[in-house]
Amino acid sequence: MRLVVVGNGMAGARLADEVRARDKNIEITVFGAETRRPYNRVLLSNVLAGTASPEQVRLPAQLEGVTTRLGVAVTAIDRGERVVRTADGAEQPYDTLVLATGSEPVVPPVPGAGRAIAFRTMDDCHRILEAAATATGAVVVGGGLLGVEAARGLAGRGMPVTLLHLAGHLMERQLDAEAGLVLGEALAGLGVRVRTGVQVTAIREDGVELATGEVLPGELVVLACGVRPMVSLARDAGLEVGRGVVVDDHMRTSDPAIYAIGECAQHDGTVYGLVAPAWEQAAVVADLITGADRAARYRGSRLVTRLKARSVELAAMGETHLSDDAGAVEVVRFTHRARGIYRKLVIRDDRLVGAILLGDAPTVGTLTQLYDRGGPLPGDPAGLLFPSLEHATPADTPVFMPDSARVCECNNVTKGRIRACWEAGARDMAAVAAATRATTGCGSCRSAVAGIIGWLCEQEEEVRA
Repeated sequence: MRLVVVGNGMAGARLADEVRARDKNIEITVFGAETRRPYNRVLLSNVLAGTASPEQVRLPAQLEGVTTRLGVAVTAIDRGERVVRTADGAEQPYDTLVLATGSEPVVPPVPGAGRAIAFRTMDDCHRILEAAATATGAVVVGGGLLGVEAARGLAGRGMPVTLLHLAGHLMERQLDAEAGLVLGEALAGLGVRVRTGVQVTAIREDGVELATGEVLPGELVVLACGVRPMVSLARDAGLEVGRGVVVDDHMRTSDPAIYAIGECAQHDGTVYGLVAPAWEQAAVVADLITGADRAARYRGSRLVTRLKARSVELAAMGETHLSDDAGAVEVVRFTHRARGIYRKLVIRDDRLVGAILLGDAPTVGTLTQLYDRGGPLPGDPAGLLFPSLEHATPADTPVFMPDSARVCECNNVTKGRIRACWEAGARDMAAVAAATRATTGCGSCRSAVAGIIGWLCEQEEEVRA
């Protein structure tokens, strides 16, 4: 079989890895428009903040036997001849084609938008850092997840930053109004000036102009106004396209020889913009095209959004906007604005259907497990927010955590799997990551993985003693 993958990002690179792990004989060719080796796009905000280097966020090198063509864009798909055509005039035949083209940044249609830098790729990150070296201030346009991360990263370098958002509160897709307010106050304490409910009408050389006529100074303007799936290649080839490339439970498009995964794919009406669903989809497609599991199906993902800005801890999952007056739901909520803490549980039929955890949240792992599994809640729900209360669920420590508990959401790695690879000789973070891929997604599980490794080492020392 000749497999061609269009896209060498986190979805495409993972697919090639998954296929090669199942079948050593399939001929795999991967096309990547970027000239760089695949890297973890999720962790670009860490590069912007200076807490990680570009080398540290690279994905592991692809396996032997994978032909990777960097800096070569695919320009057309000939479904009749089963070939893809590239910008350099070449043709590559395929038996199976997988589209992993990802998304592109949304650039607002305002005068001067070309003066700003959209924050999406490693090259964008380098351009921002180069501009930041001489700029006296920055304006970030867009208060979604990426905009918050970008603003915090630049502020962490000591630069005055203003974060602008059109909606009434930050991250309105994931957070309710109160959580958005607490997040804004937490960012303000870290040096980010937040302005919500404002509309940008022009980007000038000296800053950003608002609909009110006010001009906010800033030589560096970063755009984080959302992304849209890159579907033009699929549309031009006559594939069914909605917001993304429409796929079924096999991740197959309207052409049975062509699949789509990651941010360009639309499954059951949903386009997922997070890495965990993309990697789940890659595993399903690898199972199907290699025959490793012909019954494999993708049934959708239960999303957990994690903010990766330094000094700001946030997890949001499920139906976060429901309130007590929504009917048939119970909401447990706690706010301590002075400490930047907001905790909210949304419960229906004794099951966790949504949660927001901002600030210190010792039970985030437990709540993520309960949400992901959809099982009944244990004991008093208040104990899930305050583990020190009597009858509360124990905090997320290795002692109380069952082996079935999922530690790394992005790669579906359980405590038991970490224990098994530790017992097989993986005794540090790098070895465990290499064996399980834990910590290589959004990176938010890093402290939990380190805690389990440390606990296992302590247990071994006690036995020896």
